[in-house]
Formats: sequence, structure tokens, C-alpha cells
Amino acid sequence: MNIIEKAIEDFKQGKNVVIPTETVYGLGASIYQEKALKNIFSLKNRPSDNPLIVHIHCLEEVKKLAREIPKEFYLLAEAFFPGPLTVILKKKKGLSHLITAGLDTVAIRMPKHPIAKKILEGLGEPVAAPSANLSGKPSPTTKEHVKSDFGDAVLVVDGGACEIGIESTVISLVDTPKIFRPGSITKSELERVLGCSISETKETTKPVCPGMKYRHYAPNATVTIFQDKEDLQKNSDSNCMVLSNEEILGRDAIPYSSATIYSLFREADSNKMKSISIYLDSNTKNDSGLVNRLEKASKG
Repeated sequence: MNIIEKAIEDFKQGKNVVIPTETVYGLGASIYQEKALKNIFSLKNRPSDNPLIVHIHCLEEVKKLAREIPKEFYLLAEAFFPGPLTVILKKKKGLSHLITAGLDTVAIRMPKHPIAKKILEGLGEPVAAPSANLSGKPSPTTKEHVKSDFGDAVLVVDGGACEIGIESTVISLVDTPKIFRPGSITKSELERVLGCSISETKETTKPVCPGMKYRHYAPNATVTIFQDKEDLQKNSDSNCMVLSNEEILGRDAIPYSSATIYSLFREADSNKMKSISIYLDSNTKNDSGLVNRLEKASKG
């Protein structure tokens, strides 16, 4: 039995499996396995009011999960599925409250990673999967990251380093289109497909998708964002990792991007760095998904 067959069998038996996607690694459970869904929250130490994203392999599965599916969903699916886009729709009755956090909505996406696609196709049923990390910590983009958080507590399917490196863009189609989490698929790309303007919501007291309410993506090191190089130089000591895509006078600076930021956060913790100083240049400011992750990591 190869690793993909083993993963499929474990899902069927009600076990948790970590699978690679193009965004980050996900800690999965079949949506029909209540015990495995509960175990996601206990393994991650995840708050119960933080909903999960359901991963599918074909559009037919959406009809099992959602009701009153608008035409806009199919426009987005044609343009971006499979890929790093999560769409929030009204849920169907019978879907576990653990997945939806008691809300009347469900978040759905179709990953494009070839291994994730093979597993989902072989299983033949949707998988609920948040990022495979301890809650609040940097998301995992390699098998080694997952192992450092969970050890051998769960089967991990190795798919190499994640191509995109940050979580999917999340858009709600309940009422008017609204972005709840930015990602690699941009607001302008979504507006072009839907032919309308889309609002954005960054904070909410009751999260409708992962990454909204709580401090997320954060290393143990204190993360500080600078928009002035001189301020960074004055406030960064020797036990500080400096991240910058432009030269910082007198300091060794490491270039960063969406694809590398979580690995760099984990590297800083492995090296016992007390702080991470990040210079936010004008070009990087345009990457709303990356900026969102930096802001979340620096809170608190």
C-alpha cells in the first residue's frame, strides 16, 4: 500500500491525515467522521468557534454541502478551481456543526495540488482541513514543519514545499460578494470575473472563516513591521532576524515573500531569535495576502 492509498484508508477509518496543498499543509478529516473532526480541534488546540474549510475534488460535491448556490459561484469556479480560492455559501442541513462553528454557512475550496487531488478523488468524499499547525503558529509549508508541531501523532503525506505558501483567498457569496481573507488570488482578479466591486472585511467578533478573529501565523519571536529603514536599524538588536526585500544599511537582511514567510518565521524560532524586524517596502505593500499575514503575526 503506497502513501496515497494509506491516506485514503485512514480517512475512511475515521483517522486524521495531513495532506499537502498548493497553499499550506492541511490537517484533514472526512466530513462524515465526527470523532476525527473533533480531533482536529484537540490536536491543534483550536477554538471551537473557528470554522473549517471543506476541500472537494469536483463541483458535484458542492451540491451536497451548500444550498441556494448563486451563479457567481460557478463563474468563480470556472476561473479559479482548482486553486487557492475558498468560497463561502449557505450550508445544507446535516453538515456537522464542528465544520461550520454553528454558522449557517460553509467554506468550500478545490485544491490543485496533485497529491491532494488524488487523495480526494480516491476517497470520494469531502475533507475538512484547517492548516496543520498548532493554533496561532505559522502555517506549515513542508512536512518537516508539520512534524515539528505534531510529531508522529498523525499520518503526514509529503508533497514537498508548498508552491504558494499562504492560505487561500476567502470570498463570501452570501448576500453581496465580500472578501474575508486576502490571498494569492487578488481582489481585482475576483472583481474582473464577477463584474462588480467587492468589499473587504478583516475583523469580526464571530469568524466565518479561518484567520479572522484570533492572532494567527505568529512565531514565538516578536514580529515588528517597519515602513522606515532608519527606525528598523535603531530598533533591531543582534538577536533579531531582519527581513527586507531592499538593502538595510549595516544589517544582513533576508529577502521574503508569501512562499517563504512561514519558513522564515519557523527558522527564527529554531535559532532562538527573540525578535523579527520586517521592512515593508512599497512593492511588498501591494501583496495584500502577505501583508495580512504579517499584520496577524505582529498582533499581540
